[in-house]
Amino acid sequence: MADTVETLGVAVVGFGWMGRVHTQAYARLPHHYPRLPLRPELVAVAEEVPGRAERAAGQYGFGMATRDWREVAADPRVRAVSVTAPNFLHREIGVAMAEAGKHLWIEKPVGLTADDARAVADAVTKAGVQATVGFNYRGAPAVETARDLVASGELGTVTHARVRLFSDYAAHPEAALTWRYERERGGSGVLGDLASHGVDLARFLLGEIAAVTADTAVFVPERARPTGATEGHARASGGARGPVENEDYVSCLLRFASGARGVLEACRVSVGEQNAYGFEVHGTRGAVFWDFRRMNELGVSRGTDYQDQPVSTVYVGPGDGEFGAFQPGAANAMGYDDLKVIEAHRFLRSIAEGTPYGATLTDAVRAATVLDAMARSARTGSWVSPEPSSTP
Repeated sequence: MADTVETLGVAVVGFGWMGRVHTQAYARLPHHYPRLPLRPELVAVAEEVPGRAERAAGQYGFGMATRDWREVAADPRVRAVSVTAPNFLHREIGVAMAEAGKHLWIEKPVGLTADDARAVADAVTKAGVQATVGFNYRGAPAVETARDLVASGELGTVTHARVRLFSDYAAHPEAALTWRYERERGGSGVLGDLASHGVDLARFLLGEIAAVTADTAVFVPERARPTGATEGHARASGGARGPVENEDYVSCLLRFASGARGVLEACRVSVGEQNAYGFEVHGTRGAVFWDFRRMNELGVSRGTDYQDQPVSTVYVGPGDGEFGAFQPGAANAMGYDDLKVIEAHRFLRSIAEGTPYGATLTDAVRAATVLDAMARSARTGSWVSPEPSSTP
């Protein structure tokens, strides 16, 4: 354990599934990172759905429960805040927390547009606080190992890549018409929800994206409105039906600044697909493959055969990324929640050392400019370069 351990008051704003994941990650930090000089204390939880914050406080031990996140911003005991509220609230809450001097762990995509992400980034810079963004897949030890393979040149010069994010969470025709399906509150649908992760993975592995051309579609055009509070991907029937205003599907061609080419495809209504997230990267001498459902494995092809060159399965182990903080040997499985513990560790390490670790708001802004470019391309049918200005 660190020689001295300081208590850090933390709060969680928004207590759906992701709020629980953040809370559990804070609780697990001393187990996996005993030398971290900060020990999180669960000071407050804010959630507007009646009774939900109180239940969270009773289950997880938060000192205060409230329906108003502004009470969290005003609480001097709170030094760091997880923002896990719906997308349309990210900008207002994120800016307010930074202005109140709170360090920020905020979920992607950080608002509805690049302008929203940039507003939070500017507030964080002005306040001099630390901020981490919830691009959790880049923290998987296998993904970090894949990046090292690319950067080392073992695969040769990268020629092309494919990133795929298919899910069935919205496939059921009775999935409730929640904020996720509204343009004003959910933004660009599957672009912000899943393709944002794909863009971050693409940038993390291969560098900046110079231009995109995209196509989008809505496959389930109407859904029933829920008659009460919802959590996660709830179903509804019998309520008034309304239109789905944002995208179920996106396919996109990518041109990287390096000259490499790519394909990104994401869908939230893919029947038979459960969290089918992954990538393949091809170079002039080899390739690397990753599937989130086999999170701790890589398919790796490298050598000098070029044609008929085999692919080997590589299991990451204690020497890869943060694997050693969770398991003692290769092929012992890590899971999704472990990736959020890694994020929590990097967030608190950023606070302790005053240096950013993990995905930052710069990453969020860059990803959001690419998503905005995809939306513009889908409307115009043309190649679009991500621009500093972000009117989608």
